[in-house]
Amino acid sequence: MKKDYYEILGVAKGADVATVKKAYRSLALKFHPDRVQESGKKEAEEKFKEISEAYGVLSDPQKRQMYDQYGHSGIDQRYTAEDIFKGADFSSIFGESGLGDILGDFFGEAMGGGGGRSSRARRGRDIQYEVEITLEEAYSGIKKKIKVPRHEQCTTCSGSGAKPGTKPKTCSTCKGQGQVIMSNGFFRMAQTCSACGGQGKIITEYCPECKGQGVVKVTRNIDVNIPAGVDNDTRLRVKGEGEGGAAGPGDLYLYILVRRHSLYERSGKDLHYDLPISFVTAALGGEVSVSTLSGDVAMKIPAGTQSGKVFRLKGKGMIDLHTGGHGDQYVKVMVSVPERLTGEQRKLLEEFAHLSGEKVSSGVVDSLADKFKNVFK
Repeated sequence: MKKDYYEILGVAKGADVATVKKAYRSLALKFHPDRVQESGKKEAEEKFKEISEAYGVLSDPQKRQMYDQYGHSGIDQRYTAEDIFKGADFSSIFGESGLGDILGDFFGEAMGGGGGRSSRARRGRDIQYEVEITLEEAYSGIKKKIKVPRHEQCTTCSGSGAKPGTKPKTCSTCKGQGQVIMSNGFFRMAQTCSACGGQGKIITEYCPECKGQGVVKVTRNIDVNIPAGVDNDTRLRVKGEGEGGAAGPGDLYLYILVRRHSLYERSGKDLHYDLPISFVTAALGGEVSVSTLSGDVAMKIPAGTQSGKVFRLKGKGMIDLHTGGHGDQYVKVMVSVPERLTGEQRKLLEEFAHLSGEKVSSGVVDSLADKFKNVFK
């Protein structure tokens, strides 16, 4: 017994067309056979057929009215499998040709527009590749050479899969159509021919190079330009560098991984940097050199600066990938206390403590450094 179409898509009976489209798009992405592992393809294909059939009915006002009034019997008696999908707007949900291809394989005329196998050539698959770069490279941008393994059309057989000098034979099961029609009363469904895999032809002698696959695996050295401002998980598209296909190659998608830096911590387009300064500089003020990704710069420290104070270096952060503007670099000063004192230093600190009103005996002078550490934490 067939499941309720509304239940299949997970929408209420009174749901509008926009809600139906949204539900179908989400489920189609989840169960698209090209998006699941090989072990789950068969189950995904069945689910994909089910949700597509439900969408074909519920997205069409006339079919939906018939279904609401008579249920599945009203649809099965009035419409063939091909008719269910006629008029259903799949293209407005998915801009990708891949969805039309797979629906054509499943439902024949409904998506292919004719009685035979869809002749639309398919584009090659897209490839995903992770590229690791340094923060300095992300700051300035870089041109990198990467090695990408991919499938390309076999040059020995020109992608046919057949041994040179031979030709594939017409499939006797589907008579070259690539599909077989399954009938059950008024319900008819076109399914991909299992004998030829939907190709309409069967190779009798395989190409020795690609073993009948029509493609071979190669590793290519590709030059890619990584723009300034990229961050972790930035996705870059390199058009035409994916796997080969009859309708042209797919694309290469680069996912950026920026290596953690020993000095800088990144937050969007801003950078954070810890700078140790001496007690004297913190107390009396002065000028210090600060490291930035564009070179060292001088920064003034006001007298009486406390440990943990944060200063901003405007425009010294990362470049914004979209606007081209720069972020800022935030410098947190940390007062550094000497761990060992000379006799002269000890004498001066005792005098400083006396002038500050602190009672310091000679037996605890050695602990003054610790006192300063506590003060400037």
